[in-house]
Amino acid sequence: MIHTKAIEYILFDLDNTLYSAGYGLEKAVNRRINQYISGYLGLPPEAAWALRRERIASRGYGTTLEWLMAEKGFEPCMVDEYYDLIHPENEADTLPPDHELGSFLVSLGLPMAIMTNSPKEHALRVIKKLGMQELFPSIFDIRFNGLKGKPHAEAFTRVLDAIGKSPERCLFVDDSRPYVEGYRALGGPGVFFDEFDEHPEFPGPRINSLKSLIGLRELSFS
Repeated sequence: MIHTKAIEYILFDLDNTLYSAGYGLEKAVNRRINQYISGYLGLPPEAAWALRRERIASRGYGTTLEWLMAEKGFEPCMVDEYYDLIHPENEADTLPPDHELGSFLVSLGLPMAIMTNSPKEHALRVIKKLGMQELFPSIFDIRFNGLKGKPHAEAFTRVLDAIGKSPERCLFVDDSRPYVEGYRALGGPGVFFDEFDEHPEFPGPRINSLKSLIGLRELSFS
């Protein structure tokens, strides 16, 4: 059992965690990714989507980019163009500020950072729209992790080294079950943000509102 009184830091995922999936921002990103893959591989969109899902699920890739680089000849020099296309400058325009959530996160009284498999420019756009840029002085993006991010153990340990915390002292919150499971495998307390209660079988702490973290000390991290 991990004692929550030892938690000294919180790492938050960004997309579909600090804002609701109901805004559709992540769906739009996935749509642009699929369009890119369709053109890059010369496949119909449906076939590109099916191949992407199958390879990521079967090989445990953390991102589409990781799959493309491992299997499809994608070169590092192509990364910036890829991100420019899937993360246009107006991508976060539909997000409203969420000062209520921001105030709540401040009330937790712990330092916080973002760990995302997206590029930093995307993260900065999102937290600016949410009005939370002052809450997250550190953003650990996919480039920080050498383009190989969550759920790989080395991505987590690199971030933990940067903030000077052991896994046991840092809470991790993410809407991706494999990412949370990856962190829990290191011995760290991971909370699965299951906004729409789609995974009641998850064997660990599961919340559908970040405000449930007010009961942090009552969560079981066995």
